[in-house]
Amino acid sequence: MPRWPDPDTKSRSLYDRALNVLPGGVTRVAPWQPPYPVYAQSCKGAWITDVDGNQIFDLINNFASLIHGHAHPAIIDAVTAQLSHGTACTMPTEREVALAELLCERVPAFDKVRFCNSGTEAVMLAVKAARAFTGRPALAKVEGAYHGTYDHVEVSLDSRPENWGNDPNPVAFVAGTPKAVLDDTVILPFNQPEAAARIIREQGARLAAVLIDLMPIYTGCVPATPEFLKAITEAARATGAIVILDEVISFRFGYSGGQGVFGIEPDLTTLAKIIGGGFPVGAVAGKEKIMAVFDHRSGKPAVASTGTFTANMVTMTAGLVGMELMTEEAFDRLNALGDRTRSKLSDAVRRSQYPAQITGHGSIFKIHTHSRPVNDYRSAWSTPEELADLAALQAGLLRRGFLISTKGNGFLSTVMTEAELDSFVDAVEGELRILATQRLLA
Repeated sequence: MPRWPDPDTKSRSLYDRALNVLPGGVTRVAPWQPPYPVYAQSCKGAWITDVDGNQIFDLINNFASLIHGHAHPAIIDAVTAQLSHGTACTMPTEREVALAELLCERVPAFDKVRFCNSGTEAVMLAVKAARAFTGRPALAKVEGAYHGTYDHVEVSLDSRPENWGNDPNPVAFVAGTPKAVLDDTVILPFNQPEAAARIIREQGARLAAVLIDLMPIYTGCVPATPEFLKAITEAARATGAIVILDEVISFRFGYSGGQGVFGIEPDLTTLAKIIGGGFPVGAVAGKEKIMAVFDHRSGKPAVASTGTFTANMVTMTAGLVGMELMTEEAFDRLNALGDRTRSKLSDAVRRSQYPAQITGHGSIFKIHTHSRPVNDYRSAWSTPEELADLAALQAGLLRRGFLISTKGNGFLSTVMTEAELDSFVDAVEGELRILATQRLLA
C-alpha cells in the first residue's frame, strides 16, 4: 500500500528536486495533487509500480489514451522491431498509409485523414480548416468542455456562477487571453437543445464551426442527448457552419467511434489518444471537400500543417497494432466491463449512505460527491465542500492502491479483469463510508 503522502518517500525527494527545475515542480498539471505527486518507476498491464515499490491499479490510463493498458506485448514487440529500423524520418511510410486506411474503413464520415502530434493540435487544425473552408471567424463550443489548450477552445472551460451569465458568457481561462478571442468564441449550454440552437442561429454567417463532444468529461461526464445533437447539427448546417466532432476521448466508445454509437455524421472529426497505441498522436479526419484545405498540390494550401514528428514511424506502428487489436468484439467486451463497473459503483454508493452518484458511458466513469441530477456543466458544478470530499476520496483511494483522476474520472482498459475492478469498487465503498461518517460527526 502506498506510503504517500509521507514526507520521507522517494516521490517526495524527487518532487523536491523537481521544484528546482520545473515551474511548480511538474510538467503536467493534471496528475498534480498536494502535497506532492506520486512518481512512477514502471508500468505493466493495468498496474503502475511507483518509485517506492508500491503497486497501484491504474484507472486513469494516461487520461484515456492507453486502451490496452501499459506495455501491451503486441505493441511492444512491434515497436521494438521498428526501433532498429528508425524512429522518425522526413519521408512518409507505409504504416502512415495503413493507419489512415484503417480509420477511413471503419468510419463512414472519414474520406481523408491528416495526422499531427496531439489532441490539442488536432482541434486547432480542425478549427483552422473550418475557418479556411467557410471564410468565417467565429467558433461555437460547449460551456465547460475541454478541447485542449488552443486559445479559442479554452474559453469558458472553468466559468463559475459569478461570471457564467444567463446565456453562457465567453470567459477567459488563461490570463492574457485577447479580447478578440473571446469575441470570436460563442458558448453553448450542453444538453439544452432549444437554447443552443437559438444561439447558433443568432450568430448567422459569423460561425465557421460548431465544436462538440459526445460526452464532455468536465461537464459532468453525461452523454449528449439525441435531441441536443440533432438540434445543434441542424442549426449549424442551416447557418453554413462546419460541425466538428471532438472524438479525442469518445473514439473509444465503439468500432466506428462515438459517432457510430450516437448516430451522428460530422463534417470533421478530431482524434488522438487510442489511435497512437500509447505514443503521442493526433489527427483530423473528415469529408474530402473540407479536408482539401490541407492539399498542397496546387500550390500553397489553404491550411498548412506539418510537424517534425508527425506520423513518425514509432507512433504509426504502435497505433496500427493497437487499433487492429480493437475489434468489434474487443469494444463490446470493454464497454460491457464499463457498464458492469458503473452498476457496481452505484450499488456501492447506495450501501455507503453517502450522497454520491456515478455517471459515464462506455468504458468511462465519473464519481460525483453529490446526488443532484446532472445534465450539463452547471448541474455538475460542485460546492467547495463537495470538492473537498472528492479530493479526500481520490487521496484515500490512492493510499489503498487505486488511481483515479483528481476530478473523479476513470478510464478502463482491455487488460483489466472483473476481479480487479471489484476490488476497486470495494475500496470506493470503504472511502465513501468514511466520508459519510465524517458528515454525521460534523
